[in-house]
Amino acid sequence: MALEVIRSIRAMQKIADNLRMSGKHIGVVPTMGYLHDGHASLIHAATTVSDAVIVTLFVNPMQFAANEDLSRYPRDFEKDCRIAEDAGAHFLFAPSVEEMYPKGFATTISIDGITQKFEGVYRPTHFDGVATVVAKLFTATKPHIAVFGQKDYQQTLVIKRLVADLNLDIEIYIQPTIREPEGLAMSSRNVYLSSEQYNQALVISKAITLAMNSVQSGNRNREELNSILRISLLTLENIEIHYAAAANAETLEEPYMFSENDSIVFLVAVKIGSTRLIDNAVWNPN
Repeated sequence: MALEVIRSIRAMQKIADNLRMSGKHIGVVPTMGYLHDGHASLIHAATTVSDAVIVTLFVNPMQFAANEDLSRYPRDFEKDCRIAEDAGAHFLFAPSVEEMYPKGFATTISIDGITQKFEGVYRPTHFDGVATVVAKLFTATKPHIAVFGQKDYQQTLVIKRLVADLNLDIEIYIQPTIREPEGLAMSSRNVYLSSEQYNQALVISKAITLAMNSVQSGNRNREELNSILRISLLTLENIEIHYAAAANAETLEEPYMFSENDSIVFLVAVKIGSTRLIDNAVWNPN
């Protein structure tokens, strides 16, 4: 089946209604485009748990602050279509900004608590934009399941909260971060890095690995784990650290000491040159 591109919300809803009436299980993979192997892995995962896979492609202006890179966010629609189809997608929902946010649009979804730290500090309006657009994409595609990547870890917690709080009948699947052979997390923004900056960015995954090794060896002191992250990152002189922190993987709470049963997430956001990169890893006790 050739990939079918859908531009209007009404048309997408009608297709979703027909799929549901025919007993099909719908999976959706929300993206902002400029797809890479990480996105392809999410699409492929969706094909294993659903009959019809919808990839959404929408560069959402609501989740970009005024000083961020909306205008230069990379785009390649033909390549996106090819990657989506090769990975097994059946539909590509690619609405315009005017379709998603028509004149008079005045509704925003705001989630408290987990949005107030880490990314929320540096991008205060970001998660409102994420929650709002994901809710709109869900109402357009009407999925049974939705697949997201772990690289945007805090975002996955926000989406789980959104689904739980609004009683949305959607199962959320989180897939592991896909990495380049050298260890850098795949990201659409990696294209901004020069070859020298790319090599410098490898310090991120190395720092996280050191912290993971420390907790595996029994260290549960949050400040010590944070220091391991920061000291490793600061071996790179031109790095700007936004945060490098260990937190409870379920709540993002930051206790002085983690318990033996806590799952711990290591979250990092840095700027190398003008490019902002995020990464994470989760340590589980079992």
